[in-house]
Amino acid sequence: MTSSSTPQPARQRPLRRLTARGRDEAHRVASPLELFFDLCFVVAIAQAGVQLVHALAEGHVGEGILNYAMVFFAIWWAWMNFTWFASAYDNDDALYRVVTLVQIAGVLVLAAGVSRAFDDRDFVVVVLGYVIMRLAMAAQWLRAARSAESAERSTARRYAGGVLVCQVGWLGLVFLPESARPWVFLVMAIAELCVPVFAERDFTTSWHPHHIAERYGLFTIIVLGETIAAATVAVKSAVDEHQALGELLPIAAGGLLIVFCAWWIYFVVPIHGHLRSSRQAFLWGYGHYLIFASAAAIGAGLEVAVEQAVGKAHISTLAASAAVTLPTALYLIALWALHSRHFKVGISQQLVLPTTALLVICCTFLGDWAVLAAGLVSALAVVVGSTLTARLTAKGNAAKATAPAA
Repeated sequence: MTSSSTPQPARQRPLRRLTARGRDEAHRVASPLELFFDLCFVVAIAQAGVQLVHALAEGHVGEGILNYAMVFFAIWWAWMNFTWFASAYDNDDALYRVVTLVQIAGVLVLAAGVSRAFDDRDFVVVVLGYVIMRLAMAAQWLRAARSAESAERSTARRYAGGVLVCQVGWLGLVFLPESARPWVFLVMAIAELCVPVFAERDFTTSWHPHHIAERYGLFTIIVLGETIAAATVAVKSAVDEHQALGELLPIAAGGLLIVFCAWWIYFVVPIHGHLRSSRQAFLWGYGHYLIFASAAAIGAGLEVAVEQAVGKAHISTLAASAAVTLPTALYLIALWALHSRHFKVGISQQLVLPTTALLVICCTFLGDWAVLAAGLVSALAVVVGSTLTARLTAKGNAAKATAPAA
């Protein structure tokens, strides 16, 4: 008989079948593992942003944007695939956690190779990190297939097969000539986007609308937080070295307004009610590439604007302003097209964000005041949008109050 003072071995969480969770599951929220997963991905986003700043500040605009688009796609697509898989199959047992940690290791490897991809056009480390993430994702799908039946098993196997086949194609970024790499990226990006459409043609995985909306919202917050952090570091560095506070205050104030408004506009509507079908969800989920990439690029643009203001970036004021205003306008248009327009009533509400995006682009030509002007225009859009919504709500309440009883 064991003494009560003898230490007992810790109980291990047993391995369970990786079966689908219910789409109507109540109180479904992001898990601590998912939050940790997102946090690690921000490391790669930060590296991509730093390299974009260097490219823009040196005048390599086209090359910098292309490399940023390619690297950000790898980061976003791996994050997105895990997010939708976890929404349907997360059982949080030991094996699931270990495979997820392998995916996190992959994104850290990818992050380590970002600077080489930008500076030397060497994508070996980036591709290696991406392959690690995607092989782990294929393993998750194969495990789900073992626990599934009939149509669901076929869907899981299609996912795993599609992921594995695509990894062969991505090797073209390593072995093909540099001139062919943009075309390899385009072809393989389209192929990756087609995998979920192909896999779910006969059976739809049981992703949870509220959980998906929360996961995307949390990642948006993290990306916007990275934007604020990048801009803060740039301003601090400039102030410490040049004491150019008067030149930087308009950029800092405008950038803060832009980020605050980007957060406000994204979360003003409850998007989970719109995600009723796979077609709606795919379009919304895929379109977030533009939302996430432009949100992160705003931070890079603010850094470029700061460097130009203190003479560290050898580009014009117009180019530095465009580095902020163009991704801001893209963010607003993408957010309206994918997110906000579904909740707008009447032409006046529908025109708020597209008009704001156009005015933000016009702010590019205002010289040193461009960023501040873009921030004020964004804030005005929030005020106008909130006012129109309040008036519409008041009219609706008045109509209900005066309506005769049934």
